[in-house]
Amino acid sequence: MSWPVVPLGDVADTGLGKMLDKGKSKGLSHVPYLRNVNVQWGRIDTHNLLTMELAEGELERFSVQRGDLLVCEGGDIGRAAIWQGRDEYIAYQKALHRIRPSPVLDVRFLRYLLEHHSQTGVLARMSTGSTIAHLPQQQLRRVPVPLPPLDEQHRIVELLEGHLSRLDSAEHGVDMSLARIRRLRESALVEAIAGIRAYPSATVTTIGDLARVTSGMTPLRSNKAFYEGGRIPWVTSGDLSSGVVDAAIQFVTERAIAETSLKLVRAGAILVAMYGEGKTRGTAALLDIDATTNQACAAIQLHDGDLRQWVKLVLDANYAAMRRMAIGGVQPNLNLSLVRSIEVPLPPESARVAALDRVREIEEQGAILGKSLDVTLRRVVTLRHAVLGAAFSGQWCGDDSDSRVA
Repeated sequence: MSWPVVPLGDVADTGLGKMLDKGKSKGLSHVPYLRNVNVQWGRIDTHNLLTMELAEGELERFSVQRGDLLVCEGGDIGRAAIWQGRDEYIAYQKALHRIRPSPVLDVRFLRYLLEHHSQTGVLARMSTGSTIAHLPQQQLRRVPVPLPPLDEQHRIVELLEGHLSRLDSAEHGVDMSLARIRRLRESALVEAIAGIRAYPSATVTTIGDLARVTSGMTPLRSNKAFYEGGRIPWVTSGDLSSGVVDAAIQFVTERAIAETSLKLVRAGAILVAMYGEGKTRGTAALLDIDATTNQACAAIQLHDGDLRQWVKLVLDANYAAMRRMAIGGVQPNLNLSLVRSIEVPLPPESARVAALDRVREIEEQGAILGKSLDVTLRRVVTLRHAVLGAAFSGQWCGDDSDSRVA
């Protein structure tokens, strides 16, 4: 069956949120608002709402109402969720689009359509911006919307949600299993350190006593001579997630080192993320290459290289504690003094080796199970793509579209 395809702007009212005024307070009322980070696929998280000033005449324009579809303008372009409403007023920031479909368009149908367009690259092709891609409102209003009759939209949504709920359950099960693996590793780390602290001949020292601790910097971005043709690895806090840095994706030139305070850190150091988005802050990684770093990385250059694996284990065990140590308001940070103050228990070598072997055994078992779960998760993602593709290709038209996915 062939459906008419219309621009989104023909069947929905769209609006872009309020641009934040970072200047001096105007003494206006503060209202809670939704940001890009609050809107995830299919859900809206309201646990970390911020507030902004809104004039009386702006309240209606920037309000979010029950049934509105909120869409991310940048980042994961098109990521969307339906606002289910609440008693208190809430606004939305410029990083979000607000869509109110006309009576001919089911908002749930549109929400899944945007996910399908995201998966198939439609939204990426309509985005603008060479450095940071975003989907401006003018382009959003041009997004193609297949428009079956409203009752057909309802039926497609019901079928979609039946299929996707089962896939969501499978994905949740995988996530729970991965979380259990992480908790098992964390427990093993904590138990290893606790056991060592109780060792009769163990001493306790600090990172600052065991190592030289420094941080890097970011050479002036506008100076192309610092970056173009560079071959010296430049590592940022976001590169530490795997626990080992053995390659780089960004590079600087020798001139950057010669003309700035940037220093080369030799392989064998341990890097710690002092700040960064999400779970980055507090992450530790072994540096296996000579590299430079940005200011968000603390480089721990041990006086005794034989302690490297042990100190990395101690840092991993202190991940949660390091995050709590961070100072600052909106974006708490570690600093070099805090990193230097981290305590390191030092038992005899035989005790350290036994603790490392125990943790390594658990990590190896977890890695095997994790690979199996990753395969399952990729299968779930593939099936989700197939379900959405079938829903919006017209394959579910007719009486025999009950539960089959091509």
